[in-house]
Amino acid sequence: MTKPIIGIAANQHYQNNQAFFDQQFTYTPQGFIDGVHQAGGIPVLLPISDPELASEYIATIDKLLLAGGQDVTPFLYGEEPHPKLGPTSLERDTFEMALIKEAIKQNKPIFSVCRGTQLLNVVLGGTLYQDLTEYSDWQVKHDMFPTVPDFGLHSITVKGESILAPLFGERAQVNSYHHQAIKELAETLAPIAWSTDGIVEAVESRERNSKILGVQWHPELTRKNDSKEQSLFDFFVQEF
Repeated sequence: MTKPIIGIAANQHYQNNQAFFDQQFTYTPQGFIDGVHQAGGIPVLLPISDPELASEYIATIDKLLLAGGQDVTPFLYGEEPHPKLGPTSLERDTFEMALIKEAIKQNKPIFSVCRGTQLLNVVLGGTLYQDLTEYSDWQVKHDMFPTVPDFGLHSITVKGESILAPLFGERAQVNSYHHQAIKELAETLAPIAWSTDGIVEAVESRERNSKILGVQWHPELTRKNDSKEQSLFDFFVQEF
């Protein structure tokens, strides 16, 4: 049986690279590679490129995985930068936005993680809290630092009859490593998991012909310690 080719939208490292003579390099966290491999897929990195090449990149893969990373550039959803906005990469944002649009156009399934889910929401018309200090009901620690994110930190409640429910049950513990979050959810996305302070922790597509699953936590970091997290990769690669 042919193994599914999973395109992972890669990040670019360009700061404090003395060991590489300050050259930029393309990368993705190893957990994504290992998660896809264990699920029976072939991971392929999609380097940040000209958005006009997005259709060709998407045509070469079976499914698209969006990883975490920088904050999303706020003017993409009509806002000025908040004082607590972190590092952004407009180059990465615009390329991944093009990948998302092409994946939907070409009917390729999408699995997004943390920043990837936030960017997906923006592409589809939603907005973000640039920092959780903007959220009046903030009561849960959503950034594990300095604790290593290898284990779950806070609980989520999962919507029944959702993509996530058979994998995680009604309640689960997840890690958390973000200071931005979904504010206004895009109309074509449905919320399917929440933290106890009401932050949207997972989404799926409302449209039957569009296969989208997004989570706010980092399953690539906990998959070795929690089989439910690896099941996300298994489901995405083999069933979605």
